[in-house]
Amino acid sequence: MVTLSGHAYCWDVLGDPAFVDRAVDLGLDSVTLAAAYHSVRAATPLHPRHQVIEARYAALYRLVRQSVWQGRRLRPLEPAWMADPDPFRTAAHALTARGLEVVAWVVLTHNTRLGEEHPDVAVVNCFGDRYAYALCPSWEEVRDYAALLAAEAVRDVAVSMVSLESCGQLGVVHAGHHDKTAGAWTDAAQRWLSVCCCPACRRNWSRFGADPDRMVAQLRAAVRSGMPVDNADVIVEARLQATETMRSQCLDALDGTAVILHASGDRWATGPSPGYRPPSTPHARRPDRLLLNAWSTTPEAVDAVASAFRDGDTVHAYVTALPPAHGEDLPGHVRALVAAGASGINLYHLGLAPAWRQRTLHEVSTILEKS
Repeated sequence: MVTLSGHAYCWDVLGDPAFVDRAVDLGLDSVTLAAAYHSVRAATPLHPRHQVIEARYAALYRLVRQSVWQGRRLRPLEPAWMADPDPFRTAAHALTARGLEVVAWVVLTHNTRLGEEHPDVAVVNCFGDRYAYALCPSWEEVRDYAALLAAEAVRDVAVSMVSLESCGQLGVVHAGHHDKTAGAWTDAAQRWLSVCCCPACRRNWSRFGADPDRMVAQLRAAVRSGMPVDNADVIVEARLQATETMRSQCLDALDGTAVILHASGDRWATGPSPGYRPPSTPHARRPDRLLLNAWSTTPEAVDAVASAFRDGDTVHAYVTALPPAHGEDLPGHVRALVAAGASGINLYHLGLAPAWRQRTLHEVSTILEKS
């Protein structure tokens, strides 16, 4: 049986008595509800009270307990734009009361406020440009923050699973703040500009025997002229190790709660779905499921699901009914993903999709009922 989950924000649920009815009518098994999320300007076309929400900074949609966060530089804020003091808990209760499971959606290293306040732990590229939106997991302080954030997001709330996004490093691509970088670099240049060159990452390279200064110089040359980078495997290995350490801390902090991990089969991938490999430590806990981004309706997205399925992973596919995807392409795409081995389909997005796009979500639900 293929499961179906739909993504939503707390403000989609709260104040809209019809939201839960729509979710039930869709035949969802669960709602993936944001418990900790980055800054966003979100449309709410179906909400009876508002049409736009300005979430001005990354927030924890729970009560932020001073007893837990006191003395830490990296600490979350509560959302000033929400009237409910514990919006995730309240929204989750509204969903579970109608028989829907709740998956807690937790975004970890994507946090512009913290990156601006503490630039020393933000990602920095080979030219010294800092990406304030991206906290670097090579820093122990960042890993500790991520693990505690995940645990606090689900404290005392009945959830069936935790969905970990940005459980790794973000790179040069950041779709926000009137971003004007599209088309500026080749795919290869984007890869090199997504390499973090902060002091912690440089120390990690040194442990593999690489010269950090030489590595940075080669990265600059690669961006400018496409020259090869010697010891590139050192870069990706150091990043994967830092990511694995942070992921392990988060899994331990969640104390047995099932986890679905936003991930990519491309080991160089950065962003919401960073490169994944199974744990290198024997007996280390693996995520229970991998969530692979399949927003693109291309054969490559289907092939990525098939590859992960062949490797023995339990794979869910993340699809969207929103632009740039074409709604008419989504049903066929979902059929192909299921045939490739996806045991779950995750829909984006229950609150952002207007009425005419909700019909596409219903088409997907009908397909899965017949599969």
